Amino acid sequence: MTTEVVGSRSALFWLALKTGVLTVLTLGFYRFWMRTRLRRWYWSSIRPGGHPLEYVGDPIEKLLGFLFAVVVMAFYIGIVNLILMFASFSLFQDNFAAYAVSLVGVIPLWFFAQYRARRYILARTRWRGLRFGLEPGAWGYAWRAVLHWAVTILSLGLLMPRMTFWLEKYKVDRTFFGTARMAQGGTWTMLYASMKPMFLALAIALAGGAALLAESVPLAIGLLIVAGLVGFYGLVHYRVDALRRLTETKTINGVRLTLSPSAFRVMMIYVLGTMLAAVAVFIPMVVLGLLLLLVQSADVLSEMGLEDMVAPIAGLGRIAIIALSVMAYFTIFLLWSALTNVFVTLPVIRHYFSSLTLSPEEAIAEIWQRPRDEFKEAEGFADALDVGASL
Repeated sequence: MTTEVVGSRSALFWLALKTGVLTVLTLGFYRFWMRTRLRRWYWSSIRPGGHPLEYVGDPIEKLLGFLFAVVVMAFYIGIVNLILMFASFSLFQDNFAAYAVSLVGVIPLWFFAQYRARRYILARTRWRGLRFGLEPGAWGYAWRAVLHWAVTILSLGLLMPRMTFWLEKYKVDRTFFGTARMAQGGTWTMLYASMKPMFLALAIALAGGAALLAESVPLAIGLLIVAGLVGFYGLVHYRVDALRRLTETKTINGVRLTLSPSAFRVMMIYVLGTMLAAVAVFIPMVVLGLLLLLVQSADVLSEMGLEDMVAPIAGLGRIAIIALSVMAYFTIFLLWSALTNVFVTLPVIRHYFSSLTLSPEEAIAEIWQRPRDEFKEAEGFADALDVGASL
């Protein structure tokens, strides 16, 4: 069973732009509806076996969950940080310890929010009428993620495949489609093959360091630049290829998944898509910038004998300058958001899902519906911590 991705860029652009404008006009409150509408568009465009995914999330759930999370975070920031600050000044006569402990304390909450956001999205996603689901386990994921990251950092990144595999396995082994539980197979050592470009970048960087010690500065600089470029590609390659390997070792009720994305193509989508969005945003930015400059320089231009040029804007004052500045900012912000959806997010989703296949198709017919997960907090913590900024 292959997967088809439909949907036009123009429809996505106008949807993203329209919902972005409404978000600005409502001072941000509409963003919960904006995210819901965008997800419904994206989900409906992804069609494994010709059957579109469905997103049935409720923006009111997101809003209430966000408000609940804000209350909890306000308590943490207001009470816990106050206690930490008092203890820091009492013991060390300085506030550095309080800031450090407070930052470390937020890290588990970030992973906690990640897991709960994933659980909510899966609980509100359907395919062929069957719900997805994820078992509770946010705190278990949070402390595991903290430990794995600590081990990865201490190993200078050499144990990154171990962290990638076990965190993915924790989530996948708790994931359901209907009544069928998904399982993550394989071993963490299989992901070392995905790190080959990163090892190559390390070797080139070491060669650059050796050249620098040998006082061959031009060669050292060239090698370090090459190492940086190869390292950047290596990070992209690791993410893409690790996802491919992990996907191929997943099973659900006897159904196997295969994925064949290209790391180079994903990288170029991000690079070229970002450049196209930047160029498209640059034109209105220049026009609005010139208009703002004319308003600010109206008096100077009049003294230079250019009264006719500045006559239409001569009466504009500070309020007009502020209004134009706000207009320029939000125009750039809205265009950037809409264009990155068109030139980056949609092409990446199309590339990934177009290479997804499921087999055997007959085994899917044996899966039944699961009960609805009443997840009333939605993605509140993810929104409060800015984890849920992406789709």
